[in-house]
Amino acid sequence: MQRMNARWDHLGQTTDLRSITIRAAMKAKFPGFSPEAIKFLRNLAKNNRREWFQPRKQQYEELIKAPMVQLVECLNSEFAEFAPNYVTVPQKAVFRIYRDTRFSANKAPYKTHIAAIFPLQNTPKNYGSAFYFHFSAKELLVFGGVWSPEREELLAIRSLLQESYEEFEELLRDRRLRSAAGKLKGEELIRMPAGFLVDHPAGGLIRKKQWYLETTLDVGLITTPKLLPELVRYLQLMAPVVEFLNRPFVKIRTKPKKMLFLAF
Repeated sequence: MQRMNARWDHLGQTTDLRSITIRAAMKAKFPGFSPEAIKFLRNLAKNNRREWFQPRKQQYEELIKAPMVQLVECLNSEFAEFAPNYVTVPQKAVFRIYRDTRFSANKAPYKTHIAAIFPLQNTPKNYGSAFYFHFSAKELLVFGGVWSPEREELLAIRSLLQESYEEFEELLRDRRLRSAAGKLKGEELIRMPAGFLVDHPAGGLIRKKQWYLETTLDVGLITTPKLLPELVRYLQLMAPVVEFLNRPFVKIRTKPKKMLFLAF
């Protein structure tokens, strides 16, 4: 029996090693977007009209949409290693280029940035805490956290911080995270929300209406193979904060749809 157990242990180890080797061999690489993609976005910013875009829609599909799906697939293979609950089908992760002008002060029909979001699985696209990035011809932005929570989300996150603020503050003190993304950002109420102690030691956190980390990277990365590893590096550093803020929502399955990151 011992010899059989040893054999199975050996086989298990061999299988694990093979799995690791296969995963490593399959590690996706992304070459970066082409300079033509950046040129397209730059021209779109100057000609944000249907009459200009429609004859060039195929260019958008080839230069931007298809590579963006590939990049999301590459990111998913990385998320599988450090944040598997955020792996997202590319078609759901990538935002449409068409602007919903009903809810935006900007009435231009097309967005001039390309974006993707990775929410907690089994929750709506913009519910709770998420990973997000976007790029334009002028900017490459990486985001992790909560942007536009609804009332029930606010209450859940504030209640979590009321009880576990010391743990959260410890996460935010991480030197590598502070160096990469700076301090926690988010709008803040003047007064403590109803139901929370006015003199609570985590008052600054509880008064917030948003909780997120955000940083802009060198826009030159977009057209290089360094884009993928740099995105992964920042997203991985933000992961503990994103996951902490999602603790109240782990078991949530369905919620009403919300407006998409309109400010982006």
